[in-house]
Amino acid sequence: MNFYPEEFLDLEKCDLPEIFAGMNRVWEPIKKIADFLAGKKSSFAVHGEIKAGAHVLGPVHLGPCWIGRDVKVRAGAYIRENVIIGSHSVVGNSCELKNCLLFQGCEVPHFNYVGDSVLGHRAHLGAGAILSNVRLDRREVCVQFGGEKISTGLKKFGAVIGDFTEVGCNCVINPGSIIGRRCVIHPLVSWKGVLEEGHVVRNTNGMSIFQSV
Repeated sequence: MNFYPEEFLDLEKCDLPEIFAGMNRVWEPIKKIADFLAGKKSSFAVHGEIKAGAHVLGPVHLGPCWIGRDVKVRAGAYIRENVIIGSHSVVGNSCELKNCLLFQGCEVPHFNYVGDSVLGHRAHLGAGAILSNVRLDRREVCVQFGGEKISTGLKKFGAVIGDFTEVGCNCVINPGSIIGRRCVIHPLVSWKGVLEEGHVVRNTNGMSIFQSV
């Protein structure tokens, strides 16, 4: 596995696909989100309508953040710095997003934490699913695959979740995890590592096991 972005993600379903230009590893855009959005700052504007009754009480700093067309941001969502949310996505109640990239149609609907991560087209997190982004020892996050530890150069890196993948309620996806397209991770699983495309993970007698769809 080469971990090219195209192995996990349909770049045509990204609102800002140019962020992947020159990238050979699917996690590399996580390093670039802040600078990428800063470079677009001069083009930011309010293109929609702000209705009467909407209030922002200062002092408040908003951004940098990109929110695409027809995104649903529900009550209590906490959108922090350096976030790109693709069109037709859902960011639900009591979710927290930070330095992350969501492709179009992504759903992060209830009590989720998404930090330093990339979520593919139509990826879905069940209620309470957490993408943990920092090792307990605060050391560099590596990707473990085939007995090898691959350096990412990141001390904060949650996960890459491939297109159409489902992550069940109250799962913990540990730092440096790469989940392929069309995977299913059942509720209450704690997962770390690489899960190849089209696999299912479930808890059995306290153990996480996986199989092909």
